[in-house]
Amino acid sequence: MAFNYDNYLRLEKMPTLWCWGCGDGVILKAFIRAINKMGVDQNDVCVVSGIGCSGRFSSYVDFNTIHTTHGRTVAYATGVKLARPDKLVVCVAGDGDALAIGGNHTIHGCRRNIDITMIIINNFIYGLTNSQTSPTTPQGMWTVSQKAGNIDPTFDTCELAIASGASFVARETMLDPKKLEKVLIKAMEHKGFSMMEVLSNCHINLGRKNKMASAMENLEWIDKITISKKKYDALSEEEQLNLFPTGVLKEDTEAREYCDMYKDIQDAHQGKRGKITQDDFKKKI
Repeated sequence: MAFNYDNYLRLEKMPTLWCWGCGDGVILKAFIRAINKMGVDQNDVCVVSGIGCSGRFSSYVDFNTIHTTHGRTVAYATGVKLARPDKLVVCVAGDGDALAIGGNHTIHGCRRNIDITMIIINNFIYGLTNSQTSPTTPQGMWTVSQKAGNIDPTFDTCELAIASGASFVARETMLDPKKLEKVLIKAMEHKGFSMMEVLSNCHINLGRKNKMASAMENLEWIDKITISKKKYDALSEEEQLNLFPTGVLKEDTEAREYCDMYKDIQDAHQGKRGKITQDDFKKKI
């Protein structure tokens, strides 16, 4: 029997407002299938999204949801997780939302290693607000805010997450939905801060203004700039330039999780355990 997505969607919000051919719909469906395979009750899931095309994510799924202000997804999700550590808390944000105005919150979510899964949909542009340069826009590409070509150095989302202390970091594209689904399950089952970057297309506000007039041309470009981690590691440093490795890039199962450490402090204050020592908070970097 075919999988019924309707059980996980707010049908009154359908059809979505995403452009035809947008990768966000592919990512949404992969996320729903992942939740279904994990067997998590819908009432035990909270999805937090911000502003941008990815911000509509929380409007379409039938879970507990928060549609919050620009760049504040991790801040809101942290509050939810500390209040209800038993729930699966997922942030969905775009590259601008998560790495520009929300970059500070993203870094400190990683640093704390709080048990949140953050899905960053990276389409390399501020799509909803009509093509301004984002932190991941490749150098040389045309944007409305840098019409001579972007001169800003670009962020590598996953390297930033690894350096900031996230205990699970992965990257996939929406070109292989089944593989994306499998890695999303790994990210959501991991205890600690999970950063899941998904490279996606914005053929309307990035592609057609940079000689990629159709969704397929934009997707072909994404395919050219990505390579599996195994193949990437076999390349020389020069060959690795301008390529993004995909797959699980970091998985640390020993790092202590923030809610657990917070519970230790609560128990100590309530006399349920002895004094907290420095060893209680040791975390591998």
